[in-house]
Amino acid sequence: MKILFASHNEHKAKEVKAMLEGTEIELITLRDLGDLDMVPETGATFTQNATIKAKYYWNKYHLPVLADDSGLIVEVLGDRPGVYSARYSGSDATDFKNNQKLLAEMKNEKNRIGRFMCIICYIRDGEYYMFEGKLEGQIAYDIEGEQGFGYDPIFITPSGKRLSEMNLHAKNKISHRANALEKWLQFVLKEKIVNE
Repeated sequence: MKILFASHNEHKAKEVKAMLEGTEIELITLRDLGDLDMVPETGATFTQNATIKAKYYWNKYHLPVLADDSGLIVEVLGDRPGVYSARYSGSDATDFKNNQKLLAEMKNEKNRIGRFMCIICYIRDGEYYMFEGKLEGQIAYDIEGEQGFGYDPIFITPSGKRLSEMNLHAKNKISHRANALEKWLQFVLKEKIVNE
């Protein structure tokens, strides 16, 4: 079964591929197709952005499409950076700049509650299905760790470890994306059994 993962983010693709090992699902990435289209993420919510991307690539390739939108929600910042997580520090945003900006804004805050959110939109035969995953944690006071990407170096999980201190296997057991993907995978596998 071939499924297109509608993302240019190689870190995300690596996480998804790792979760699909041992299944009969063949993940095709935009890189595999040489597709450089940048779909404007104009939605006000993760659900809207995931749907925009999935719909665009479904219409283009007519393959089953998996698209996600995810980000970090920080309670004391009014749920920012939210849908702007990837570009929080501006048009020339990098993971490091985003982390620096967020930590600067939280410099004097005692409330460090943060939450990673992921919404997956799956389109098959023109039908839309949505899956949600989340990971609760705390925002650190500094940037540490070599693993992962995005806000992983400043996100402390309930175990006390940062996501940036976990290898891919460990991260894929608890992350927001892994939670959403697990729900999606169970749906796909159940659907396959029903249709056989």
